[in-house]
Amino acid sequence: MFTGIIEEIGTLRRIAKQGQAMVLTIGAKRILDDVKLGDSIAVNGVCLTVIAYDEASFTVDVMPETFRRTNLSRLSSASPVNLERAMTAGGRFGGHIVQGHVDSTGVIRGRTPEENAVVFRVEPHDPGILKYIIPHGSITIDGISLTVVELGETSFTVSIIPHTLAETVLQHKKQGDEVNLEADVLGKYIERLLTFRTGEGAAVTQRTTPGGLSAAFLTEHGFL
Repeated sequence: MFTGIIEEIGTLRRIAKQGQAMVLTIGAKRILDDVKLGDSIAVNGVCLTVIAYDEASFTVDVMPETFRRTNLSRLSSASPVNLERAMTAGGRFGGHIVQGHVDSTGVIRGRTPEENAVVFRVEPHDPGILKYIIPHGSITIDGISLTVVELGETSFTVSIIPHTLAETVLQHKKQGDEVNLEADVLGKYIERLLTFRTGEGAAVTQRTTPGGLSAAFLTEHGFL
């Protein structure tokens, strides 16, 4: 689990591809202080497992599903990447719950200065992710925990403060660039619980939810 607070910008040093599988070696400093084999590190918001490391870099496997779903396959040698170690139980929770499981990629459709901030407008490739996004709710872009400003029919906006811009790869992003998106996991779990059916279009069955309320009760009161 991650919080979406980027610890440092790493540099992609080596890419080894075999079909839709990849091995990436990433240069880093800060996050290597206590790295161990098997550790989870979010790379541009993608949770990856450390399979090797030295004093200046670490190596991770990228499986075909991750290759297809994220922007990692479009990176090139020397590309900057956002890095975050998995959170510790005693650490500060500065962002929101981030799993490192990318829901969709998206395209930056606009980058507009606004006083001391920069407003990014992002259009997801999968419009289905928009149902999990709410104004002033949380969204993860390339592993960065951000707050949604406005939500449109096909896109949403976030406002970036100077510190976040300077400390993440967003400083390099321009209109037309691709980013990884992860919606707030709470919305996805709620949807799953409230829309669970015995079959598509079938009536809600008599069952009990984890909280002890029957599906019939939830239906009667407009929750299902």
